[in-house]
Amino acid sequence: MADYLLAVLAMTALGGFFGFLLAYAARRLAVPVDPRMEAVDGMLPGANCGGCGFAGCRAFAEAVTAGNAGLTLCAPGGQELPGKIGGVLGVEVSADPGGRPVAWCACQRKEVAIPYDYRGIRTCRAASAGGLSGGPLACRFGCLGFGDCVAVCAPGALEPGGEGQPIRVDAGKCLGCRKCVAACPRGLMLVAPIRETVRVACRSRDRGAVAGKLCAHACIACRRCERVCKREAIRVQDNLAEIDAARCDGCGECVRACLKKCITARQRPAAAETAETAEAAETAAGRAGAGG
Repeated sequence: MADYLLAVLAMTALGGFFGFLLAYAARRLAVPVDPRMEAVDGMLPGANCGGCGFAGCRAFAEAVTAGNAGLTLCAPGGQELPGKIGGVLGVEVSADPGGRPVAWCACQRKEVAIPYDYRGIRTCRAASAGGLSGGPLACRFGCLGFGDCVAVCAPGALEPGGEGQPIRVDAGKCLGCRKCVAACPRGLMLVAPIRETVRVACRSRDRGAVAGKLCAHACIACRRCERVCKREAIRVQDNLAEIDAARCDGCGECVRACLKKCITARQRPAAAETAETAEAAETAAGRAGAGG
């Protein structure tokens, strides 16, 4: 009995001693946490979508507190979040609903050649990896339309366009999280500020003579858009027109000059409409955060 009690006392003493050592080490080796980072982390939606470019919400909070990330990178957080973060960090942030990122598809999928009846796996990634076939389209740069991007869109902002139609994006629901960008094997889903209304809806790098035969709305690198742009905001590089958003004023001259109508322009949203879509996006972000 005495040996039993001695063993219990010894184990108790050892447990207490090592517990003391652990507590002491935890206190001495603890890394101080910036209270501002904790405050920023508490403001984030917790969706951990990765749209900001960081591993999760906490990683973004650490980066933005350290000054290594922009305050406006968290699309699911809504339009008011940058101002709240700026208040914690002592940085003034101007509200800009027009800068809200929204996804769009850089392919019109209209009048594109379909050389055969595709019978393979009906996902964009599987079709793109299908050796010589590469899916049902003759254009190796075009949207396959099987909806890999639609499948990963949690807020339901994307809808299949149907036969010969592009992917449709509901700007009021889109969070700009870029999950659709990662899901598209052909790099056709892009994210840009909602204010950018003039876009090149084509990603073909084929020579003009080839591209024009494969799709009625492919960029043929004719450079008419270059010649009419007074702000030098558009350049043809590697057989494709590219727009410099910082220079473009949305005048639409390149849209009117484009022979193939691959440069498109949607109506510039009014301030009230922009605010309305921003509010809708915040509502969608709240639902995504609650579920994530």
